[in-house]
Parts: sequence; structure tokens; C-alpha cells
Amino acid sequence: MMLTIVDGRSGAGKTELAARLAAESGARVIHMDDLYAGWHGLATGSRLLERGILAPLAAGRTAVWRRWDWAIGDWGAEDRAEPGEPLIVEGCGSLTLQSREHADRALWLEAPEEVRHARALARDGEDSWWMLWREQEDAHIAANDPAALADDVIRT
Repeated sequence: MMLTIVDGRSGAGKTELAARLAAESGARVIHMDDLYAGWHGLATGSRLLERGILAPLAAGRTAVWRRWDWAIGDWGAEDRAEPGEPLIVEGCGSLTLQSREHADRALWLEAPEEVRHARALARDGEDSWWMLWREQEDAHIAANDPAALADDVIRT
């Protein structure tokens, strides 16, 4: 499996970079937004990536999971990835001690908080979730030190 992980805090530019990398490589992008169990779900998303997607693929099995449906606030459509399929996983919480074992390349994106916050507000139209999500990002960084796990730290 060819796997690239793109992690960083909200508004760092992960989705845009992943889209560019996918266009260049033909890899499929898996978005952590589809793996979080809502606004409280960063850690759940990390575990689903590790146990439900990367571990089966590494064992040569098809990974099958359900995507989070933000409109209904529950798990929605089923998704799957096949062993050997080139993947790019993007989103905060994607680069952990466990996921790094499977990644061929890992990137951590950084930008000043005021820049990231402005990007997130422009993207989402509101920021009621910002502090709740920031606390989960802080916990992810404290537990995994993703910048240290990355092959490259990119300032956006």
C-alpha cells in the first residue's frame, strides 16, 4: 500500500494539499472529516483510521467502514478501500504513532492560528466549534507529537 498522510490543525491547508497530491499521483483521498464522530470525534476518527482502515489493508484485507454523515449527525454510507490502492489520508488526527507505521510519507502542515482561524471561518461560515476542536487538536498533538513523526513540516 502506498500511503501518504497529511495532518495539521484546522485551517492549515490539508485538504488543498491532499487534492494537489492526488491529482499528481492518481491516489485516492480519504478525508478524516468522514471518520470523525461529529465535533467531539477527533480521537474516534484516529482510531477508526488505524484499526478500521490501515490495519486491515496492511493485512491484505479490504477495509470497510461507514462515513460520518454531518447532515444527520450519525454514521452514514459504507465506504471501502482495497489492499494496494494508493491512498492519501488528510485531516487532523491522521498522523499518530500507530498510523505512522503504515505511511510511506507523512506531512505536518503549520500556519499561525489567526491565519488558520480566518481560513476556517471563510470555509465554514461560522466558528462555534473552534475552541472545542482546538482542545482535541491539542490532545492529539500532546499524545502523538505528529510534527516529530512527519517527514516534512510545511508552513502554509
